[in-house]
Amino acid sequence: MNSPIYRGRLAPSPTGHLHLGHARTFWIAAERARARRGTLVLRNENLDVARCKQDFVPAILEDLRWLGIEWQEGPDCGGPFGPYNQTERREFYSAAFEKLRTGGFVYPCRCSRQDVLRALQAPHQPDDEPIYPGTCRPSAERGDRNLELPGALPHSTSRTSRSACNWRFRVPDGETISFVDGQFGSQQFVAGKDFGDFVIWQHDDLPSYQLAVVVDDAAMQITEVVRGADLLLSTARQLLLYRALGLAAPDFFHCPLVTDEAGVRLAKRHDALSLRALREKTVTVEFLRSKNYTLGDLN
Repeated sequence: MNSPIYRGRLAPSPTGHLHLGHARTFWIAAERARARRGTLVLRNENLDVARCKQDFVPAILEDLRWLGIEWQEGPDCGGPFGPYNQTERREFYSAAFEKLRTGGFVYPCRCSRQDVLRALQAPHQPDDEPIYPGTCRPSAERGDRNLELPGALPHSTSRTSRSACNWRFRVPDGETISFVDGQFGSQQFVAGKDFGDFVIWQHDDLPSYQLAVVVDDAAMQITEVVRGADLLLSTARQLLLYRALGLAAPDFFHCPLVTDEAGVRLAKRHDALSLRALREKTVTVEFLRSKNYTLGDLN
């Protein structure tokens, strides 16, 4: 049997300039697509309207081209699976939300993030969604698959009522979510232990990252997702969404993170390690593509 046509993607968010960690991951993604003679898709993940700035979009495209990365579909060149800006894809997310709601997979939650943190007994990773203690979760003993509880919406969900609260995906407690990662091998996470019920639609009437990325990767027919190792746990959540929505999941390849001298993964606050700053230091593209340097070599 012939293998399916490879479709990879780059999914930068315009909240700042790209840094060294982005460069490493995006270069790996581009190389994996090139080696398989596949298609590389560029998606502008600009849903976070409070943090995303349009001015960063052309800067991101310029930095990617400077790295030598070429894509065949994207917001600048179009393609058969557009639009490629997430802010223009709301109808896709709304349709997926409604499918989850009518299937009984989600429920409304009026807890704030601080409410969840105050209720937690176990420590959690600061960059990850804290494990939800189940304050607003429908009672399983009531057989409440149709979400007949205060604040639930028994019929079609309007935009106004949907945004009155967060909506959470109810995970199957105790189920082990397994997948084989292209870089790290076999992975297993237990629902209800390693992660809890997670937000898929936010009270500000925006889909969460977890829902948007699943919907977009499926709609754009992505066959392999290449991204940082900090998203391994998110993959377990997303596999549950793929299943609930009746969608085929792609393969996954998580790249080791680039960290600073203190072992902290790079973020856009590391301005000195942005591609813009490194270019001003006349750091070469060939150097950044290599895997044998340390951050100390960049000082």
